[in-house]
Amino acid sequence: MKRVWAAAILALPLAGQLPPPNQAGVAMGHLHLLVKDVAASRKLWVEGLGATPVMLGPMELLKFPGALVALREGEPNGGTEGSVVNHLGFAVRDLKAAEARWRAAGGEVYERRPQPNQLFLRLPGDVKVELTEDPTLEVPIAHHHVHFYTAAVEEARDWYVKTFGAKAGRRGRFEAADVPGANLSFSPAQEPPGGTKGRALDHIGFEVKGLEAFCKRLEQQGVKFDIPYSHVERLGIDIAFFTDPWGAYIELTEGLDKL
Repeated sequence: MKRVWAAAILALPLAGQLPPPNQAGVAMGHLHLLVKDVAASRKLWVEGLGATPVMLGPMELLKFPGALVALREGEPNGGTEGSVVNHLGFAVRDLKAAEARWRAAGGEVYERRPQPNQLFLRLPGDVKVELTEDPTLEVPIAHHHVHFYTAAVEEARDWYVKTFGAKAGRRGRFEAADVPGANLSFSPAQEPPGGTKGRALDHIGFEVKGLEAFCKRLEQQGVKFDIPYSHVERLGIDIAFFTDPWGAYIELTEGLDKL
């Protein structure tokens, strides 16, 4: 288990930028949250978890090694539990120090697990975040995984392997697939989960080199885009949106790696 965590984290750039893409041109990009109070949520991500604010044109993003977090004001229709993305995972070098920082910022601890040394946090909108201690980590905190719950574990894993060039494997007892910056973990759902769009975690984002050609390949494979490939002038990035077969809303971007 420790070797799996170490392998995933060693690939991350320490300065906080997104990692280089895999052979398919894909790396972890961002996590996009829908929140009622942007200022209150921002405080927890920055003061409680240690994110670094950066600007993308007029838009603020919160940066961790391996991933960015975006906050958008709105009324979410549910939290992460009960959706296909059950929770998000970060690795921390010192869990005790991370907990103290989190509590000092007014954060809520949802659950504690001693083996491995873990905390589950609850963020506004019922976003569940897992912190797992890795004393070998060279930074205080880094993005680690996105945990999917689905009735089709192996099928979902294989779809992410095919679609994003992820490397299939296991993370402890979980079926998993890795892209630079993130382990994608898959657990069996007890009940059919809901989609993510409109929930507190509205969508997950992957950064793609050569996005326009990548989108054309996905269309040839039968992927139907909710928002087709386009350039967003005010942000200086390219984007596209689609929904995976199990309800996870996905944004593809090109240009966030410059942050």
